[in-house]
Amino acid sequence: MPKVNPDILTWSRESAGFDVAEAARAIGLTGTNAVDALTEMEAGERQPSRRQLAEMAKKYRRPLLTFYLEGPPKPGSTTHDFRTIPEQRLGSESLVNALVRDVKARQAIVATALEDAQEAEPLDIVGPMRLQDGPARLADMMMQALGVSREDFRAARSKDDAFRLLRDATERAGVFVILMGNLGTFHTAIDADVFRGFAMADPIAPFIIISENDARAAWPFTLLHELGHVFLGQSGISGYRADLDIERLCDRAAAAFMLRPGELEQLPAGAPIAPLIEAVGEFAQARHLSRKMVAYNLLREGMITANKYQTICAQLDAERAEAAAGRAKGQPNYYVVRGHRVGQGLIQLVNRMVAGGALTSTKAGRVLGVKPTAVGRMTERAA
Repeated sequence: MPKVNPDILTWSRESAGFDVAEAARAIGLTGTNAVDALTEMEAGERQPSRRQLAEMAKKYRRPLLTFYLEGPPKPGSTTHDFRTIPEQRLGSESLVNALVRDVKARQAIVATALEDAQEAEPLDIVGPMRLQDGPARLADMMMQALGVSREDFRAARSKDDAFRLLRDATERAGVFVILMGNLGTFHTAIDADVFRGFAMADPIAPFIIISENDARAAWPFTLLHELGHVFLGQSGISGYRADLDIERLCDRAAAAFMLRPGELEQLPAGAPIAPLIEAVGEFAQARHLSRKMVAYNLLREGMITANKYQTICAQLDAERAEAAAGRAKGQPNYYVVRGHRVGQGLIQLVNRMVAGGALTSTKAGRVLGVKPTAVGRMTERAA
């Protein structure tokens, strides 16, 4: 049996965000010599047992074969990080990295299945735009590609219906849209301040990931923002408060999709906080928008100060937390919830690829985030 590379043990632990003591506990080492035992493994002085290695793979969120590589893999060069991360949230980066790895693995399986099924046709919507084209042009291109107008979006019966309208149109255009905010358990949840969304601008199988931990009313804006990245051919992780040109362009294009020029001027931007929040709420509700998105655009247009914007956001966050705490916790059907998260576009593709032999049940489960035995339950409504 080949030996485990000790450099990989150290790298995988550190990239997962564990110090030696935390990792020793996580993988089940006990006793007064637990830390010393792991230190010796990472120094190459002893080999981990199969059980310990399996626990490392699980806790560090790495495939088992990773530990037998010649050295730590180099960071991928195709995924950009467009975020400005709050200093107090830097500890969440190991979770974000694991989420991105998980999405990349799913996307690679889908792209390979499409190639095996001889359906790997490059999509025209991936990469036709450039930064210099500007937000209005990008918004127009997205409207044309989706076949959805600003009026169509506003005519939806509810915010959920408005999001569904955009999501369905995006998936018909060939982009898979997934709601994802953790690594499968609630204690791995990633705050929306750290992770807002992720776009993989692959020409064959582009993916958009939206943080399900963000306000539901914010999902449409994030979808359009990430779709902007797809049109620009730029894969990357997005967050709030980013100041890069590409992030500003995607934000402005999403806003141009949802708002008419000059429409914000009807809001009393100079009013005190309480009446302004009330006016923003009424404005957002009528247009199926997030209140934070409206406030952000008031800031971007110079209609309110940064301090006023931060005060508004803090109050909206507090209201949302209070509402979430008081919400009754029911027990929705697991497969309905899972299906909503991964989206009908991906479920229908998996169903077709499994039926055609391009995907095994194991790989299908990996793509859908369920056990292989549960794939049938996920796809039974997609036939």
